This record gives sequence, structure tokens and C-alpha cells, in this order.
Amino acid sequence: MTQKGFNVAVVGATGAVGQQMLKTLEERNFPIAKLSLLASSRSAGRSVEYKGEEVVIQEATPDAFEGVDIALFSAGGSISKELAPEAVKRGAVVIDNTSAYRMDENVPLVVPEVNEGDIAKHQGIIANPNCSTIQMVVALKPLQEKYGLNKVIVSTYQAVSGAGAKAIQELRTQSQAILDGEEFTPEILPCAGDKKHYQIAFNAVPQIDKFQDNGYTFEEMKMINETKKIMHMPSLAVAATCVRLPVETGHSESVYVELGEDVSSVHEIKELLSASAGITLQDDPDHQVYPMPAYCVGKNDVFVGRVRKDLDRENGFHMWIVSDNLLKGAAWNSVQIAESLIKLGLLN
Repeated sequence: MTQKGFNVAVVGATGAVGQQMLKTLEERNFPIAKLSLLASSRSAGRSVEYKGEEVVIQEATPDAFEGVDIALFSAGGSISKELAPEAVKRGAVVIDNTSAYRMDENVPLVVPEVNEGDIAKHQGIIANPNCSTIQMVVALKPLQEKYGLNKVIVSTYQAVSGAGAKAIQELRTQSQAILDGEEFTPEILPCAGDKKHYQIAFNAVPQIDKFQDNGYTFEEMKMINETKKIMHMPSLAVAATCVRLPVETGHSESVYVELGEDVSSVHEIKELLSASAGITLQDDPDHQVYPMPAYCVGKNDVFVGRVRKDLDRENGFHMWIVSDNLLKGAAWNSVQIAESLIKLGLLN
């Protein structure tokens, strides 16, 4: 570290999230003394622009982390498993955007609006939660604090960008082929490595990641387990169904909650959400105002609307939650954690 700022490394700098991390660091004017961009050997030698200057990408190797203060990882779980401990050995604090360490009991899983204090428990690695989990817990936290929380049931409507750049291209290619009346062969979605791939254009695919023995997908289990960990509620009842839609960017969620005590009115919940950090309330049915993914792209907040009381359960409420999965769901949350490290004085 120098007086000018911190030495920051971005691992996976050429990917969709890595690119968004760079954009977010620039927009936030993050205090960087030296920026290292790290990627696979295939990308080494290429240049990426940051604040008007060309930065040459280096191969991600253990020695590349010498002198690094903060390392933002978004290059896949296997890379994080291999290189995050090497970065920590060399004095860096790792903020990992993969699933590699999320459920490790020694690694804090952090959404700053929800559990910023957990950052202080880090032993070198801080995990960034799953994108769909992040936006949901931001909306759940104020409800939990004021009323208590008994049950959460979520159905997600997730954008293809959550599966990477190849999935985005597949959506575009398939859409054009269908419009042109041409044949095509699905190759990417719903899950890399699976035996079958299905059409995503003009379709809804009820599988994100691989199925587990209990019938839930890995994505659904991420939401279930991560929510309990982030909110410090291991006994919270959570169920999830995750669906991929032909939307490029922006995850949507239909969330049902049962609160710990009765609430006098929907208006009371709306006021609470509207006043909470990181949330923009868009909820005016009379004027058809509600969150939509097409209008959340490029925005850091979590958008909440369609708040309404359940018709059968006194303490039950429904809401619709939308957020840019590449920003709040990944890059922005990671940079927020880095900012919190500085604010809390947790960097040497």
C-alpha cells in the first residue's frame, strides 16, 4: 500500500463480471495505487483500458499477487480454490465471487447492507454470495430486523448473463435463428457439462446448475443455504425454485415471506423497505409502477415492488424483487465489500 491507495488485483479481468468490476472501481473512484489485471494464459498480453490508460493483462499465477492488498476474484471456482490461498499467503485480502468458499464456516459470506460486521471475522478470504441470494436478502433484512422472519419461498426468473458470455451469445443467436426460420442446436444452457441442452430463446428453463440428490438444483440450494448463513438464521425455513428466462441482464424474483409477528398494513412494510439502504421501492399499482429487469440494468440498487398481503396468512406477504445480476449480484457487491474493509480499518 502507498499513500495514494491500495494495490488491487482483478482475477478474471476479461470476463463479464471482471469487466463490470473494473467499471465499478472506476465509477467509485476506488483508491488504487496499482492495478493488476489477471487472467488465463490465453488472455495474457492483451490490454484493457482503465481510467483512460491501457493496462496489460498478466497470467494469474501465485507470484502475481506479490504486494497486492485486495484481490477481487471472478474466474471460476477451481481458479479460486487454487489461487486464493496463494494470494492470502502473500498478504492480500481475497473477495471471491465464486461458490468455492461461500459455505466454508471460516469464511464470511457478506452483503454489506445485511451483515457488514461479519467482514471483521475474515481470515484472508471473504465470499461474495450468489447473485440471486444477494438481492433477496437485501429486501429481507429490514423485515427480519423489525418483525422477525419465519419462512421464505422464492421463485426466480434469472437472466442468461448469470451463465456467462457464451450464454448471452446463445440467446442472441437462437433468437435470430427463430426469427429467420433457421435451424439451431442448443449447446450451452441450461447447464455446462450436462447431457442435454435446451432452447433458451422464447422459452423458460426450470434448471439452473446441476440437480442434487434431493431434487433441488445447486443454484436452489445455494439460495437456501446462503440465506441462512448471511442472516444468521440456520433454522429459517427457505425453499427456492430457480428458472432461466430469455432475458440478457437482470434477475427477477417472486418472494413470499411469513413474518414473526403480524403487521398492521402493507403501507408499513413499503415505508420500511423504502427507507432501507440499497433498496429502491417501485410500487404503485394504480399507475402500473413495478420493477422490471430491462429498467434495472446499470443500477446498483435492489428494486422492490408488488408488495401485498397474503390472502390466507395474516403474517404472510408477497413481493417482487429485481436487480442487475452483474452489478449488485456480483461486481458492485464485491467492491462494496472492499470499501467496507477500508471503512472498518481492516486492511494493513
